[in-house]
Amino acid sequence: MNSADLLIPEWPAPSRVKALMTTRAGGVSTGCFSSLNLGDHVGDDPLAVARNRREIARLLPCAPLWLNQVHGVQCARADQVAPGTTADASATRVPEVVCAVMTADCLPVIFCDLDGTVVAAAHAGWRGLLAGVLESTLAKMDVPAKAVIAWMGAAIGPEAFEVGDEVRRAFVETDAGAGVAFKPATADGKWLADLYTLARRRLAACGVRQVYGGTLCTVADPQRFFSYRRDGQTGRMAAMVWLSA
Repeated sequence: MNSADLLIPEWPAPSRVKALMTTRAGGVSTGCFSSLNLGDHVGDDPLAVARNRREIARLLPCAPLWLNQVHGVQCARADQVAPGTTADASATRVPEVVCAVMTADCLPVIFCDLDGTVVAAAHAGWRGLLAGVLESTLAKMDVPAKAVIAWMGAAIGPEAFEVGDEVRRAFVETDAGAGVAFKPATADGKWLADLYTLARRRLAACGVRQVYGGTLCTVADPQRFFSYRRDGQTGRMAAMVWLSA
């Protein structure tokens, strides 16, 4: 694995905050999971997944806290729970504990504060965004929102994410301005949704003003990214963040 196989956030985080997002390159999985699949729940060879996870662990201070993600809002304390804990986000103030979320179209968001005292990672598909996973993560961080920096990793882009009218209505009912994140799709009753804009609105409503990333579409780049919407059975990437000692 080399640096070209990873996404490194471009954000003004303190030097002790370390973060990265994997792409699909640099592993040993084959077929639709080629090659750095980190998900052990998608039908890939368990031995290949284990090797891929060991390869990633070489870049980290410890093994990531892999969560059982369910499109919910629970944010766990990464230093206090076991791997496999059901949650869609984690946060920590403990150095060298790695918060991680896996995605293959859903939006990964990583967080830190300006003083470098706390970090977090959240898995935010449309259901999680609507239910409040970003708000839950910020609450667990327990710092003023104005002191938080966020980075949005690769996710399904606004030209690829077609949803039904019920999804648009659900967002607009909770935020009248959310309509700007939807535009009519070709099919009747369908809309193209912009997860990045929806996330930015949620974060801004909480008082978070420093938000970076949000330009990479998983569906449009099959060479670099897994995409469930594009391929069906596929692997998972991971976004990770931690504090150095």
